[in-house]
Amino acid sequence: MHKRTMLARSLLVAFSGTAALSGTAAFAQTTPTQPQELQRVEITGSAIRRIDAETAVPITVIRIDDLKKQGVTTIEQVLQGITSSQMTLGSSQSVGAGTGGVALADMRGLGANKTLILLNGRRVANNAYLNRAPDLSTIPFAALERVEVLRDGASALYGTDAIGGVINFITRRDFTGGSVTVGADIPKESGGKSLNANIGYGIGDLNKDNFNIFGFFDYQKQNRIGGLDRPFNARFPGGLSPTTFPANYFQAGTTGNPAASQPGGCAATPTLISSADGTGCQIKTASFVDYVPKTERYSGMLKGTLKINETMNAGIEYFGARSEVATQIAPVPYGGLYQNRTLADGSLNRFYPGNPGSSVTTPNIPLSPTFSQPSATNPAGSAGPIAGLNPGYVRVRFRDFASGNRQGIDVNTQHRLVGQLDGIVAGWDYNAALSYNRNESNGFIAGYSDGPTIRAGVRDGVINPYGTQDAAGAALIASAGRAGLLTVGKGTVTGADVKFSRELGDWLNAGRPAAVAIGGEARNEKFRQGANAPFAALVIASTGIDPNTSQGGSRKVYAGFSELNVPVLKELEVTAAVRYDNYSDFGSTVNPKLGFRYEPVPQLLFRGSLSTGFRAPSLYDLNAAQAYTGTGTYNDPVRCPGGVPAPGVSGATACQVQFQALQGGNTNLEAEKSKNGTFGLVFEPTRDLTLGMDYFWIKVDKQVGAIPVSTIIGDPATFGQYYFRLPDGSLSTDGSACEDPATCGYIDTRNQNLGNTKTSGLDLNASYRLRTASAGMFTFSTNSTYLIKYVYQDYIGGPYNNNVNTFVGPYPTFRWQSNANILWSSGPYSAGAAAHFKSGYVDQDPVNRVPSYTTFDVFGSWTVASALQLTLGVKNVFDRDPPYSNQNEVFQANYDPRFTDPTGRAYYARLTYSFK
Repeated sequence: MHKRTMLARSLLVAFSGTAALSGTAAFAQTTPTQPQELQRVEITGSAIRRIDAETAVPITVIRIDDLKKQGVTTIEQVLQGITSSQMTLGSSQSVGAGTGGVALADMRGLGANKTLILLNGRRVANNAYLNRAPDLSTIPFAALERVEVLRDGASALYGTDAIGGVINFITRRDFTGGSVTVGADIPKESGGKSLNANIGYGIGDLNKDNFNIFGFFDYQKQNRIGGLDRPFNARFPGGLSPTTFPANYFQAGTTGNPAASQPGGCAATPTLISSADGTGCQIKTASFVDYVPKTERYSGMLKGTLKINETMNAGIEYFGARSEVATQIAPVPYGGLYQNRTLADGSLNRFYPGNPGSSVTTPNIPLSPTFSQPSATNPAGSAGPIAGLNPGYVRVRFRDFASGNRQGIDVNTQHRLVGQLDGIVAGWDYNAALSYNRNESNGFIAGYSDGPTIRAGVRDGVINPYGTQDAAGAALIASAGRAGLLTVGKGTVTGADVKFSRELGDWLNAGRPAAVAIGGEARNEKFRQGANAPFAALVIASTGIDPNTSQGGSRKVYAGFSELNVPVLKELEVTAAVRYDNYSDFGSTVNPKLGFRYEPVPQLLFRGSLSTGFRAPSLYDLNAAQAYTGTGTYNDPVRCPGGVPAPGVSGATACQVQFQALQGGNTNLEAEKSKNGTFGLVFEPTRDLTLGMDYFWIKVDKQVGAIPVSTIIGDPATFGQYYFRLPDGSLSTDGSACEDPATCGYIDTRNQNLGNTKTSGLDLNASYRLRTASAGMFTFSTNSTYLIKYVYQDYIGGPYNNNVNTFVGPYPTFRWQSNANILWSSGPYSAGAAAHFKSGYVDQDPVNRVPSYTTFDVFGSWTVASALQLTLGVKNVFDRDPPYSNQNEVFQANYDPRFTDPTGRAYYARLTYSFK
């Protein structure tokens, strides 16, 4: 094979820490003296079928077999090795956050909805829970052969979402014989054990038997890591809430709690600390939060191909998956409760602070004999009656410990069926398909309660909010317990697509023919999500979900595209592409792309592109129902400026607490638009050394989203229009207060078109192979992404925020991300080590700087008689804890689960048996 082919092939196997291993395989099998039959194939980022050595898009190819040697068993783990992906939204972020338990990719830090996910070159239906992006946890890992990561915008070929890049999961084309793999991961610390197993079997040789049928089934189970299972939980309490057990009680701006009066104060109870003003307590909710939730996943794939003749194949492909993610957080909080001093029969409430028999002997607050607390029905705090309340009541913030932790179980199922024809007709390579995708998402809960029953029990002296329940209180709480199906969602995408490509002749005498591709696509998208109304009505006080919630929509999309590749000189070729998309719900868009590939000498290649892109607002963005949800932990900038309560304000209601935010869709949203540019080079001075660098630049206009709560809280003067306060100036701190809009103080975070985002950086890659006659082959590889700039506007016309190595808004972006690998192989043996690095950054709390994060893995493999392979390894060899982060964007405290792993050192083993 000539040097030109070798260099281009290098581009296809470059260069992530894991991808470099695939480069080793490619070079080992293909040397300049070995003959090879070159077949025309299609590579992610181009619709033209051609010899793979003739394309040069900025792409990383990751071989799944190499990942398995490093202990990788899930798609989430695959994404963590891609340095061009700034953040991974995984199952851990579903804890308390209502993500539906999904795993999402985020190329270039632009958002999961701007990374296009393909399976065998075709779209996967968005997850039904939020309809924003496909759930990667449902991709059939066991059936995968490789993952192709296009580090460039590609809307000119694929349409919407392909702004930050494209990740194409590619399964095996055919498979014969069988294989069985079993494995386990065991952390050094308690919690977090995982099991995995898969089996595959196929029959039929496509060339000899004219058919091939194969299937794979994969099973994965991950045990939870609880909030108290790792010692670094104690670095900072995190997730503080004024709704506690024993309960806080308050009146006229003063707070009390029986735990505050005990020796040692609130801190004598392991889950409590003192509130900001020292009169009440706050609960450390992070102690109850899963660091890693319990997950169980099944996936399977069945694929059949029939060779009709020498120029036509017919195929059918089905994959199905089921993912179950079980999470838990602190018990249900009730912040809007009242407690009567005297009961309806005139007797004293024995649980009321200061009453005879109460466990609260010292009230600590002035108790008025008349109605003094402002409320929705009594805004002035006058002596007028309030239904169900008697003079001298107090307000109570109570957490229902008797019902145990709140639990959520998100069950996602994915089905996809594709029937296709491909072959050659009249000199054109073609591929045509009909496809059907369906995703269903069901959210179950347990540990919740019927709010009105709890409210009445506290008010009327049946439930003791300050101590152990008697038989009557325990029975009432048990009767109020609720568990069941809370939310349901379903999304479908039905489509048809066709594309043709062919060579056109050597127009300019460059020594290679021009080539063209044309194609079209039509799809129908539907999405529906809502509450299970009868059950949601019972738990609205503890979930905040409106029983009447129903959101969804549908639309039709039609598109056509064309791509033309023209060799201008022997050393230079130019590619132009354009795509037209028409959406029934917001209009049409045209996106072009122009690229070049220049190879002045066989050892050096330059490449680059300019393009535009777009992202259509999702059906959820447009049609999401409005709902209230809790924010992170903040100080009210008006009622607790600088963490100090304003005069007459209780710190328990305004300082370091979670407020209510209103979320929802907007049917007037415009599409997001982007401009993309890349320029790169690859230098291969010898067949064993490859160096690469690609510069990227992206600008996105009118991003769809909500202004971050942290931004609104941080600048109340600029964002005052997003505050909707109660008559006393307060914001609500739990969902029960928002059952009635008249009693709900909230921050408005509904969807809108925001400002621009600009980012640029470098992808740097290197790979070296050292071949020895006696000691085997060594491969050294590194893959890094250096971020030059990442700035964004919170709103149109607003100032730009610098996000590089700085936690601004919902997350930071990393200046440096890098993976490095060493691999040795000799005969049946192989071993290696991998290092993973992320640079440090200024935390959300700017007083804290999060240090860099580096972990090391080692692994080894032994193949016995070609049928049995044993792999052993250790992840995080030096047992590095996640660096401390004082962030409140996710429920986990002390660290950020979007960028780091709480598991610690873990040992793993994999055993694979192959048979014919």
